[in-house]
Amino acid sequence: MHRLLAAGLTVVAAAALAVGAAFGIVALLNATPDQPNTPLVHYETAPRGQ
Repeated sequence: MHRLLAAGLTVVAAAALAVGAAFGIVALLNATPDQPNTPLVHYETAPRGQ
């Protein structure tokens, strides 16, 4: 019975660690700033009406 209890606690601890790591990774990904959406190359357009 002691081994079964130890195995069950190990499974619960591993699952809690996995869930915590997943939430931590998501928090890190949300904490990174968004990159500006500015084009590297800009083409001039001809004025309208000509």
